[in-house]
Amino acid sequence: MTDQPKNPLHGLTLETIVSELIAHYGFSELGEQVAIRCFTHDPSLASSLKFLRRTPWAREKVESLYLFVLRERRRQLKSTTGDT
Repeated sequence: MTDQPKNPLHGLTLETIVSELIAHYGFSELGEQVAIRCFTHDPSLASSLKFLRRTPWAREKVESLYLFVLRERRRQLKSTTGDT
């Protein structure tokens, strides 16, 4: 593996990403954020991972949402600590 110090997804598994999104949004809200059936119809972590591993476009959407959540967390942290 190569070093990717600027890549926030480096070293994270898809399971970690999806688990954090489920914890943050829940399946119903996650299904609204990323409109794919694995989050809206009989959702489970296992079935979602199976679908996302086989479907690159869906995985890209989930990773993009995860990056958005990370940016929002950083922005909130900066506003609460007074950093500019």
